[in-house]
Order: sequence, then C-alpha cells, then structure tokens
Amino acid sequence: MTSPLSRVALTALLGGALLVAPGCNKKEIAALQQQNQELTRSREQLQAEKDALAQEKTRSEEELRSSLLNKNQQVSQLNENLGMTQQQLKEREARIAELQRVLDEQQERVQNLRQRVADALLGFNANDLQVQLKNGKVYVSLSEQLLFKSGSTKVDPKGQDALKKLASALQGNKDVNVLVEGHTDDVPIARGTAGMQDNWDLSVLRATEITRLLTTNGLNPDQVTPSGRSKYLPIVANNSPQNRALNRRTDIILTPKLDELFQILEQN
Repeated sequence: MTSPLSRVALTALLGGALLVAPGCNKKEIAALQQQNQELTRSREQLQAEKDALAQEKTRSEEELRSSLLNKNQQVSQLNENLGMTQQQLKEREARIAELQRVLDEQQERVQNLRQRVADALLGFNANDLQVQLKNGKVYVSLSEQLLFKSGSTKVDPKGQDALKKLASALQGNKDVNVLVEGHTDDVPIARGTAGMQDNWDLSVLRATEITRLLTTNGLNPDQVTPSGRSKYLPIVANNSPQNRALNRRTDIILTPKLDELFQILEQN
C-alpha cells in the first residue's frame, strides 16, 4: 500500500515530467506548475503534521511514564502509611486494654477501701457518721455533733475515737490521698470568738485539728491535706435547724492515687 506522502511525491515527479513534455502550450505548463506547487505545499504540510504528531507522541509517552512513576510512588507511600497505621492501631489498642485494666483495679481498690473504712467505723450512729462511694472516691462524712461543740475547734472524745479508728484503717496504705474538708452552715460565728473572724476560719481550723489527730494516730502527714469550705458547699438548703445541722459537717475524702493511670494517659 502506498502512503499519502509517497503518492504526493509520485504526483510531484509526474508533474515535473509533464513540464518538459513536448507539445504542451504555455497555459498547460502554467497550470501544471501551479498544481506542482500545491502538491509541494501539501507534502510539506503533511510532513509538518507528521513531525508534530511524532513530538506529541514522545511528549505523551514521557508524561505517561512520569505519571506512572508518580502513581507507583504514591502506592508505595500508601502501603507504608497503612503499615504504620496498623501498627499504631495495635499500639493504641494495647494502651486502651492497659488503661481498662488499671481502671478496673482502681475501682476494685476503691471498693475495698470503702469496705475497710466502713468495717472500722461500725458502731457509730448513722446520723453522725456515713461512709459513701461517690465519683470514684470514698467519702467519710462526720457530723458536727460527733466532732465538735458549737463554735469549737476541739474534737470531742467520741469524735477522737472515730478518727483514731479511721487512721488505723488507713495506716500503711500509702496509695491513698486524704482530703479533710470542713463545712459550716450560713449562720455567722459569734462575735469575739477567739482566733476567728468568720466561718472560713472555723471550717479551716476544724479541718486542721482533725488532720493533726489523724497524723498523730499514725497517718502519714504527706497524705493528708486540710481545707475549709465555710458555708459555700451545703448538701441541703440552710432553711431549717435540721438542715443547718446536716451542713455542719467534716468530709474526709479518700482518693486512691492515680499515678499509673496518668502514666498511661501521657503515653497517648
């Protein structure tokens, strides 16, 4: 099969031969020359188009190779990232499992602590002394009636006995933090009360006195923190003598230390 370029070249050769053929007049010669020029231009145009197509083919092949290389690199990176992600998921699952283990152990320790404290404080009136579990902590709530006379910061003998038993139950347990919170009602203290200006002073001094008794009876001072909340954290409204009596209390809050739990959280 003859290509288009070959046919054009053949035609051009034939055209050139006709130019010298005998018997041709000037008009025919001019027409043949015009035809020859058009064929030459067509050939040149076809050659230019052929060259352009060849260049376009080369450029497309280079772009395809570059795109293929880029895709291969992306696939390799995705595979690498997938491997890292799977490893990270395994590590996170392991940390979650460890965290759950620590939380379960923590809950068990709190339950055991509550039971040990409740057993140590058996025999006291439930209205004067309560042991409760709240927010993962053990609350030992002691009424003013059990601990103090009105406006006083000196603990009564019965209250001293309760604190001694509590200290004995906690002695040697270094994994428990102890917060002593003093609370009052909203009635201002009597004017001229020695060493006190208001209920802030009363609540803090009572908490400090209880802290001294706990540590004197064997509790490590590093574990105990006294604090006073004055009238600002009532458990009921101060709208009756009975309710005010409930608000005049000392809460001893026992919190197992969370060092191991915090270490796991920091790893995340």
